[in-house]
Amino acid sequence: MNIVMLLIPLMLMLVALGIVLFSWAVKSGQYDDLDGPAHRILHDDDKDMIPTEARPPSERSAKDRQSKSDSGKSSERSD
Repeated sequence: MNIVMLLIPLMLMLVALGIVLFSWAVKSGQYDDLDGPAHRILHDDDKDMIPTEARPPSERSAKDRQSKSDSGKSSERSD
């Protein structure tokens, strides 16, 4: 019976400590965004490193398209 009188206050202190730590974690932003960083690594952020010839036509700039069409015209003239 003496051990119960010791364990009940000890258990209550541990529960209170857990609640305090959980509320601190919520207030400090530990649970704000769990999925964002995991998905952010999958997004391609190196578009400037892809050569313009390898890019799909929808992603090429007007300047790139113009220079390509100019080079096509110059090859027609040389024939």
